[in-house]
Amino acid sequence: MSVTSQELPQSVIAVVGPTGSGKSDLGVNLALALNGEVINADALQFYRGMDIGTAKITVDERRGVPHHLLDIMDVTQEASVADFQHECRAAIADIHSRGKRAILVGGSGLYVRAALDILEFPGTDPDLRKLLEKECETQGLAPLRARLEEVDPVSAARLGDARRVIRALEVHGLTGRPFSSFMPQREYFQPALQIGLEVDREQLRERLALRVHRMVEGGLLQEVERLDALGLRRGKTASRALGYAQFLKVLDGEMTADAAAAETIVATRQFARRQLTWFRADPRITWLDWQDPELAARAVEAVLAAEK
Repeated sequence: MSVTSQELPQSVIAVVGPTGSGKSDLGVNLALALNGEVINADALQFYRGMDIGTAKITVDERRGVPHHLLDIMDVTQEASVADFQHECRAAIADIHSRGKRAILVGGSGLYVRAALDILEFPGTDPDLRKLLEKECETQGLAPLRARLEEVDPVSAARLGDARRVIRALEVHGLTGRPFSSFMPQREYFQPALQIGLEVDREQLRERLALRVHRMVEGGLLQEVERLDALGLRRGKTASRALGYAQFLKVLDGEMTADAAAAETIVATRQFARRQLTWFRADPRITWLDWQDPELAARAVEAVLAAEK
């Protein structure tokens, strides 16, 4: 089923859902059907060399469809949602200017929201952040969390790890506004349609375990070792990625490869649950069965129906 670009309004299609649900394949199929190009919205697939552990779509699997915002960063760099918003919207404008369809694909919920929704990003203050990080190192997270509860109870209840608590305090110190006030409303920046992949959770659990084992067999440890030589440990985002953090411990002799694989499976399943919770909270998403043999055709139908 093919549709010419002249028949399509300039709306963005986003394919979302948990890791391992088949988003990349559906993105390619939609691009082929709708004269489109894919924009990556998986934060870890920005990184060059992080291929096996992120299940990055290969050149052959792309089937000639151009993919944007893949392999754009070194592992030592820190991913930024604000930077992604700017680059993604520039890519969308470029794709549409050429009469093609922009198709956003990824499971990084906040990155998808940043691309699609009206969302303001507060600035940064490196000096203030360093002070907060130093305080966290010397006194622990509890005092910072207590301070956040005073100035921004909404964020304090929602944020768990030190990095996000520090960011929330940095924003408050910089702007005088609670970090939670910058959270996006569900209002699209430009016309958009989100297609979510509805999964069977038990089948997904099994698929994720199998995928991790295949990653290990495919050379995940060797990939981590190569990236370690390129500064993986210095990358605040990349070094914490699922699989990479665990297999760095294997390189350090702190964990066996089997134990690292088991820990990665548990962490990946937990991540998939968080993704489902995130996307399920958005009532605008059109959900389709991930195992429907006519999935691509159903997705195209959903796009055309939404744009009548």
